[in-house]
Amino acid sequence: MKIAPQIEALEKLAELDKELASLDGELLQEREALDKRRGQLRQLDEKIAAARHSTEDMEKSRNELLTEARQMSAQMERSREKLSRCRTEREVNAAQREVEELRKLFKDREGEVDKLSHLVEQARSEGDATIKERDAIAHELGSTEAGVTTRLGELEHQATAKRKVRVGLAEKVTPVLYRRYEHIRKRRVGTPIAHAPADGTCSECHMRLPPMMFQKMMRGDDFDQCPSCARILYYRPPEDASAESQSSGP
Repeated sequence: MKIAPQIEALEKLAELDKELASLDGELLQEREALDKRRGQLRQLDEKIAAARHSTEDMEKSRNELLTEARQMSAQMERSREKLSRCRTEREVNAAQREVEELRKLFKDREGEVDKLSHLVEQARSEGDATIKERDAIAHELGSTEAGVTTRLGELEHQATAKRKVRVGLAEKVTPVLYRRYEHIRKRRVGTPIAHAPADGTCSECHMRLPPMMFQKMMRGDDFDQCPSCARILYYRPPEDASAESQSSGP
């Protein structure tokens, strides 16, 4: 296979791969941004559900404490009535102790109810703030998701079309050269190919090539690899020399 058509195919392949890398990067960025918003929404929904469950548990505990407090209050009233009917000092002392114990327990229950009431109000306030944040993200997602989804479809369509063109370009290169191209492309950032102009340097890493290698490449019979950056290397004659060669042809 002649080298000139392969050079043209490799150059187009490298340019196409650059465009595909840009498209893939844009696709990844758009998907990550969309997934991030959806993830935030899921996390906030879970947080809201957990807050509601916690609030319900605290309200249940507070109601149970209120019931106990009301029962203790009623029991204190009965103990006070009992105290008023006492006849001996011993009965009075026992009734007074009972009233004091009940009063202490009642006070403890009131403290626990107040503490839970405060926690319930705090949880509700935090829950309302979370719902507000969730609604704002949901509104933002709702207004942008359709556009982002459309944009993703367009990018995927472009990438698919370019990959079809890429298959045709790859077929114009020998299998050995294509495998070398793919190996270099996957290992380094940037183009896998480079050319050597008349000054005998690599167009990508700008290192001077060994004279014997450069002389061999100038014959234009085959490709080589840059000893420094390992890119596929080919000789590109000066533009004026190319034009002169074409004009002096048959």
